[in-house]
Amino acid sequence: MNNYILIVFDSCRYDSFVGAEAKTLGKLGVVEKRFSYASWTAPSHFNLLMGLMPHDSPRYTVASDSYKHEFSKYATRLGTKDLDFKTMLPSLYLPVFLKEKLGYATHAMVSLPVLNPKTVLNRGFDSYTLMPKHNDMRAMLRKMRFEQDRPSFYLLNVGETHYPYALPHENPADWPKIHGLHGVFKHMDDSTVEGTQQGENKLFPDCDALKEMRERQVEAVRYLDGVMEELFDIVPKNTFITVTGDHGELFGEDGYFGHGPIMHPKVLEVPFVEAQIR
Repeated sequence: MNNYILIVFDSCRYDSFVGAEAKTLGKLGVVEKRFSYASWTAPSHFNLLMGLMPHDSPRYTVASDSYKHEFSKYATRLGTKDLDFKTMLPSLYLPVFLKEKLGYATHAMVSLPVLNPKTVLNRGFDSYTLMPKHNDMRAMLRKMRFEQDRPSFYLLNVGETHYPYALPHENPADWPKIHGLHGVFKHMDDSTVEGTQQGENKLFPDCDALKEMRERQVEAVRYLDGVMEELFDIVPKNTFITVTGDHGELFGEDGYFGHGPIMHPKVLEVPFVEAQIR
């Protein structure tokens, strides 16, 4: 069976991914525009770990048929035969299924504290690690190990594309600073949170700040493209890789910024590309 790596670029919207013109990621195939089941990190990752990849919003299709079609793709991803929705029951939770039914070693490395090991997401994993920094995918690669006698599953939640769209070598003093909003993230690693009044228009970023942050997300994808090249160098040949986003991001469209309590197409549009490394 294949090793399987699910890589989630947190908050990365589809057009930011495409705008980066990432050459290494392009080797996986054509990047699809898909839609997340949720607009926020935690519920989106729960869906992903149920085995539900972002969907293509098919018309004239019964929802149950769409689910069956999606689950059938795991036969290719895992390199096994006759794998479908019924086979993945009763747990319907990918790490549990892979570990208990197929004998996988299961590992997760997450960047965002809302996915920390004490959450309900930590089921069926041999190891589940909240990384010391919220924006260092390369550090995850240094921890990856592949066993000889059984396949491995890795979930990698990557934070470079999440606000403040910061790369690991950047000085935090140079990160975007939005009054009120930035307070939630400036102490991300020690979980300090500052509250603000909802609806205060003075907190909304101006056009220049929104443009800068959009460009920073695109640049983060370009940076991660180089990290992906290093990943390709270390994985065994029998490895299948899926790269997607958990949700999108708003950069001022129709008066919205960020993600979460937002109902807008851009907060659901995510990239999706996958292939086997041969």
